[in-house]
Amino acid sequence: MTMLRRALVALGAAGIVAAALRLRGSGGTPPQTGGWRELAGDDLR
Repeated sequence: MTMLRRALVALGAAGIVAAALRLRGSGGTPPQTGGWRELAGDDLR
């Protein structure tokens, strides 16, 4: 019974942390500049 209670407490704590991270979030829009570029010579090292 103790193990079941500990498991439920751990799941609850993980849920609270996940909810807090989700609500806090970074938000905003992704960057509109930059991106891929072809590598040459010295960039490959």
